Amino acid sequence: MKARKLMALPIVALLTLSFGQQSFAATTPFTDLNHVAAKEKIIALQEKGYVHGMDANRYMPEAVMTAAQGIQLIVNALSLEADPAQTGKPALNVDPGEWYADVLQIAIQNGIELSADFDPNKSWTREEFIHQLMVGMEKKNHLPMIKIAPVEFADSDELTVEYQGAIQRAIVLKIVQLDADRKLHPKEELTRADAAELIYHALEYLQAHPGPAADTPKL
Repeated sequence: MKARKLMALPIVALLTLSFGQQSFAATTPFTDLNHVAAKEKIIALQEKGYVHGMDANRYMPEAVMTAAQGIQLIVNALSLEADPAQTGKPALNVDPGEWYADVLQIAIQNGIELSADFDPNKSWTREEFIHQLMVGMEKKNHLPMIKIAPVEFADSDELTVEYQGAIQRAIVLKIVQLDADRKLHPKEELTRADAAELIYHALEYLQAHPGPAADTPKL
């Protein structure tokens, strides 16, 4: 996987969420975050129960996130719930006995479209996760479909066509940051650190711009 240099953010930008009297110096059970740029964000999300480690002491930030894990993270962070009135069914190739079967059902019932050939064990790319995160946000919180001027970035030609709108909105809403070379790296495999950072900024946006939904997750 290519290393990326993310543009530095002002320290104040990292302190805009409502953590009450909580400090970023708070303890964490994870012992593998010392050299991770998103360390404070991962800790903040872990303390609120939005992300979990691979075991009791390791978050494994550089591990690649699977599609099922990505959906679970989106469902958990956005507090999506099962809707018995919905008739959506998990993708055809999903064993109902798998741990992720209920999570996929909840995602579908909340407007996240999963194709019939959805592979829960497939490594997810950044563009796939960003697209589904935006769909989940917009459906759950009834966010208006804003008219935006497309943002130009260096690797925009690598985007999957059907993801372009959601990703453009994610960039405009500052849920996604381009790197120092104005690249998104849409086809890169999504790491657990990447996913946590995207979730952090998504919840930050929802907290600052609550939609009609009354149960927007708070950080």
